Amino acid sequence: MSAPYLHRFIGTVSTLTLMGTAALVLTGCADTPETLKQASPNAASWCLSGGTIYTAADETPTITAVAVKNGEITYTGDASEDWCAAYAGQEARKVDLAGMTAYPGFTDAHGHLLGIGLREMTLNLEGTKSVAELQERVKTEVAKTPKGQTVYGRGWIETHWPEKRFPNKADLDAISPNNPVILSRSDGHAAVVNSAALNAAGITGETTAPFGGDILKGEDGEPTGMLIDRAEDLVAGLVDSVTPERKEAAYIKGAALYASRGWTNIHSMSVDPNDTALLERLAAEGKIGIRVYNSIDYLDGADMSEMWITPKTDSPLISTRAIKLYSDGALGSRGAALIEPYDDDPKNEGLVMLTRQTVMPILKEALREGIQINTHAIGDRANRLVLSWYEDAMESVPESERKIANPRWRIEHSQIIATEDIPRFAASGIIPSMQPSHAIGDLHFAEARIGKDRLKGGYAWRSLIDSGAKIAGGSDAPVEVGDPLIELYAAMVRKDQTGYSNEAWYPDEKVTPQEALKMFTIWAAEAAFEEDKGGSIEVGKRADFTILDRDILTAAPEDILTAKPMMTIVDGIAVFEAK
Repeated sequence: MSAPYLHRFIGTVSTLTLMGTAALVLTGCADTPETLKQASPNAASWCLSGGTIYTAADETPTITAVAVKNGEITYTGDASEDWCAAYAGQEARKVDLAGMTAYPGFTDAHGHLLGIGLREMTLNLEGTKSVAELQERVKTEVAKTPKGQTVYGRGWIETHWPEKRFPNKADLDAISPNNPVILSRSDGHAAVVNSAALNAAGITGETTAPFGGDILKGEDGEPTGMLIDRAEDLVAGLVDSVTPERKEAAYIKGAALYASRGWTNIHSMSVDPNDTALLERLAAEGKIGIRVYNSIDYLDGADMSEMWITPKTDSPLISTRAIKLYSDGALGSRGAALIEPYDDDPKNEGLVMLTRQTVMPILKEALREGIQINTHAIGDRANRLVLSWYEDAMESVPESERKIANPRWRIEHSQIIATEDIPRFAASGIIPSMQPSHAIGDLHFAEARIGKDRLKGGYAWRSLIDSGAKIAGGSDAPVEVGDPLIELYAAMVRKDQTGYSNEAWYPDEKVTPQEALKMFTIWAAEAAFEEDKGGSIEVGKRADFTILDRDILTAAPEDILTAKPMMTIVDGIAVFEAK
């Protein structure tokens, strides 16, 4: 069952601005992005002191000094006489934080690296404020596109538009009668297309939507132009496929952008299995400097042995051991599978995109092969189904038959959960992989979709943690911006970026600063079987650090979002330094 969404192949444009001037005091030779080299046994040795250093370890949450030798942490504690030379060597690079703050390297536990890079290379519709503005922005692109060629864009979201509706084919026909137009919603789970695209794809009022998808139709029985979830596949052939050269450029752009934002690691979702070798090569060539943990698409009709691609190299940065499945769509496009119908669409319960008959053989084989399963589930019905499938598979395959006793299976998003199902995560060892920015965006429309009562189990970070679960924190970029500052702010403050919230946001579901840090460090590492190697600043672990210009764990909420990344370090190599 391959993921159908167009955003996996074509992204939206985003302009990167590096903010501020570094206040770090550096001694010795600096490794800059321009001279990035592959992390190796010869990685940098250096010492860091002069500011607060968070460890993500509950026993010793902060320290004031850390030493690194050959990319490995050799000392943590306080700076004492000759500590640097003793633990890192006489030639170690010394970094005086000068009041800055260091953290374990931030991990985005759910992003789409290819899409993040492609977002830099495609028509960007983020921030569009109305149907009229959408028309103007697309009209400009149509004017420079050869007649008959498809215009593709991504990033619109209608929830704040004055028209209070989805865009439709008539809106696009008015500006593009001849060129097919395909515009993906920001969540990637819906697209609006014009009549030229519908005609080119052969979609009419008689067309049956594919399983797991929907073709919205008007009162006349004809398509409105809105295609939901797997119905997007019907027009996928109208979009040019990504060339190998474009794909390589996108991965490089995405990794560089992430390094500049302070991410040292991304759990990349919905990866083409054939891309793992490409990623390993790019890392070996020094063109990707952050860690990438791949969760690859499951391929239709393939058994596990056919689709599972063993890494070609022993890459220190690239690892692949998980499979991504989809059980439903998204809440914003009303594709999330619900136990009861949508409040604002009483005939609609969302879309189930995976059946028990299909998934159980996959899950059982994955247990025997030691493969992690990461399943997309947003609605309460989808989460309940996936929990039951996971539980049944683990019950039917005893630990004696498994390659790994605890498979650390994940539910990606875990957005709307029936409150009685929340304890099932910890009880079964299932990891909720959640994106805090979804809450501070979705909750502007989520109450209209499902009402305040059902939102009690929505984005329920506090309840999940209190039940014993460990949340892997991510961003879901390019659906969201992909900025660790936004994610940590959302987790700790649970207000939108203007400071707004209300009772339907259930403010008590926010987390403590230490818990927020762990979501994006040690808990994310555990979700990738990497807690013995990274995720915290402790002796013997990898030297992965994020350095910001301030302490965002104690800062006022409004000061978190304006913090500046100053340095990103992976295996002792500075893969980004602010200028």
